[in-house]
Amino acid sequence: MYWNFPIAYEEPVFRPPSEGKSLLIQQTIGCSNNKCTYCNMYRSKTYRVRKDEDVLADIVKVAEYYDKMGTVPSKIFLCDGDALGAPTESLVKSLKQIAISFPKVKRVGIYATAENMLEKTSEELELLKSLGLGIAYLGMESGCDKVLHLTVKGNNSSEMIEASKKVISAGIELSVIAMLGLGGKKLTESHVLETAKALSAISPHYLSFLTTIPVPGTPYHRMVERGFEMLTVKDLIGEMRDILKNCQFSRDVLFRTNHVSNMYPVGGVLPADQERIVNLLESWYEEAPLGTYPPKPAHM
Repeated sequence: MYWNFPIAYEEPVFRPPSEGKSLLIQQTIGCSNNKCTYCNMYRSKTYRVRKDEDVLADIVKVAEYYDKMGTVPSKIFLCDGDALGAPTESLVKSLKQIAISFPKVKRVGIYATAENMLEKTSEELELLKSLGLGIAYLGMESGCDKVLHLTVKGNNSSEMIEASKKVISAGIELSVIAMLGLGGKKLTESHVLETAKALSAISPHYLSFLTTIPVPGTPYHRMVERGFEMLTVKDLIGEMRDILKNCQFSRDVLFRTNHVSNMYPVGGVLPADQERIVNLLESWYEEAPLGTYPPKPAHM
């Protein structure tokens, strides 16, 4: 952001890699769950929905700024962790103001949880779609209920699937994130098979993988210190290979592993590129050394 940007963000602020050039507007602060054992993103914040007048004022001020700069953003992303949890009336006001202030914006994106999606009626989601909400990002993390319970995700696999189908049926594109290694050594087999099963049932428009990192200060990190056995680099490649090998998608899925946590970036369109990617991962698996663990990303 420019030094004289007209709005102040309540940091830290996060967005998906694909929203790297998007204008960020904080619809909510923090995360309504904020209990996931592996996550430290919003632990310094107390969840709240921002006042409508404050959000609308930010949109207007930023639009004036862009007008002075002689440019416009192509995409807008509504933060924080699960902005879809804001009341529908508030989201409607924001989307309408975005349409007025940024008529050339191609897409509005938002973070969501399964709980957010289930709480909204199909009619509400369709209304948000009609007003410009183009994509929702869901951190499903795993399709295995034991892993979801272990990490205090807040929803089980069937709820993840139901919520995802509901959003897709409303015409909103869905990007799903799954986490490699989240269940550790003990739950790796069920994590692989059940995650592939859930992803197949959802068939999201976009799919990405993150690598589980035990971030200091989180409950997950304390679990690792107490003996929770994490996956090696070889194991992680094997999980990615096996999840993809067992997925059966009913639509084209744009697949990426371009998150900073991943050591092995790969991408393609599934199922067309599925065999190629699985074979590539198999070759990496055969070459990967035993007993080595992924390095901690520099930003953590």
